[in-house]
Amino acid sequence: MKNCLVFIVLLFCLNNLGFSQNKFVIQNKKQSDKIKFKLINNLVVIPVEINGVTLSFILDTGVSKPIIFNFLNVSDTLKIKDTETIFLRGLGEGESVEALKSSNNIFRIGDALKLNQDLYAVFNNKLNFASKLGIPVHGIIGFDLFRDFIVEINYSTGYLKLTNPERFKYKVCKKCERFNLEFYNGKPYINAEVKIEDKIIPVKLLIDSGGSDALWLFENKSLGITSSNAYFVDFLGHGLNGSVYGKRSKVNSFFLKSFTLKNANVAFPDSTSISLAKQIKNRNGSLSGNILKRFDVIFDYQKALVTFKKNRHFKEKFSHNKSGIELEHDGVRLVKEVDKNTLKGNTVFEEDDAQNNNNRIVINTQYKISLKPAYAIVELREDSPAQKAGLLIGDIVISVNNKQVHEYSLQQIMQMFYDDAGKRIRLKVDRNGKLLTFQFFLQKLF
Repeated sequence: MKNCLVFIVLLFCLNNLGFSQNKFVIQNKKQSDKIKFKLINNLVVIPVEINGVTLSFILDTGVSKPIIFNFLNVSDTLKIKDTETIFLRGLGEGESVEALKSSNNIFRIGDALKLNQDLYAVFNNKLNFASKLGIPVHGIIGFDLFRDFIVEINYSTGYLKLTNPERFKYKVCKKCERFNLEFYNGKPYINAEVKIEDKIIPVKLLIDSGGSDALWLFENKSLGITSSNAYFVDFLGHGLNGSVYGKRSKVNSFFLKSFTLKNANVAFPDSTSISLAKQIKNRNGSLSGNILKRFDVIFDYQKALVTFKKNRHFKEKFSHNKSGIELEHDGVRLVKEVDKNTLKGNTVFEEDDAQNNNNRIVINTQYKISLKPAYAIVELREDSPAQKAGLLIGDIVISVNNKQVHEYSLQQIMQMFYDDAGKRIRLKVDRNGKLLTFQFFLQKLF
């Protein structure tokens, strides 16, 4: 499955996060539970029940406490209580974001239950990641879950397994690599190596399962961490405090001990967008979903260990968006489609008027009018094939290669933009009520 450029990159700083006595507890005899998850744009999306309401959360090793977005839509149902207003800082160049800190919330994930969970509810409706992923997503959760369990993420089967550390036994695995973890503010860091311009460079990386990219590296000329001449400037993702832009390129190789990933994607974010992230001493970047998904991973926070085992995604080629377009869900539109529940044919009503002339009303019962998702262009890379073809930010995409967009998911459409260079893409768009057709060819940039 090719990768889509939708990023959820959050740096949420909360200090003094010890291993609290308030814990998740698995309510079964095995002290272990498996939860089915969805892998959307390299992100793990799991069901989380909060105060009796089931929501969808991204499992994010890069956050310290659960954060709820879409807050205004779910606040009444969740019955959030014991609140205080705070302001959060994260990635991006914008201002701090207002949020409510809430205590004494009941969280349930599968058979795992916690009766006194803090969460942070964000007011800013621009932080609606559902529109960027094309599915309902209400928030993110990380440290509190990883702290209390051995967490196994099986990217190849789509299952998350939670186990009480006292019941977990490591299996002999000759094809695995195990690493020590370092923690800062409740977030895990790993030591790895990258090869740039024939130089092997040790790097300390945040393990960020809430980012859908492969690698982010912070440019540092003294260490040799710089982009090659083959790069392009692009939108990298949405941070808590705004959008993040930077360079996209490749590294010759990325090493996790004996595991080698060649020609791995890398992004070099603008320094102004990551000033807070760079405050962590000796941090060189992030290791995210496009690499994590190539392994089945075991996180053991209590022993400060992480274990990697290659899976069926390991040999997938790294690709990039060759169109220059980023799409988001943008409300709904009325669509005329065949109604499979009705018989073929038309219904005819006749009425005689005073002049003995028949008035005929013909209703075509083969079709129905439905509300379907609308997808809008929200980012357009400068000098990209799509921009040169004449497309604009704000265009609503109606069809892709002569097929209506509502027949695709947002991820399926974005995957088309990662296809082979030279492939023709034909888009029909609605621009302020006027239907226009454009075509362009995907272009490889490095």
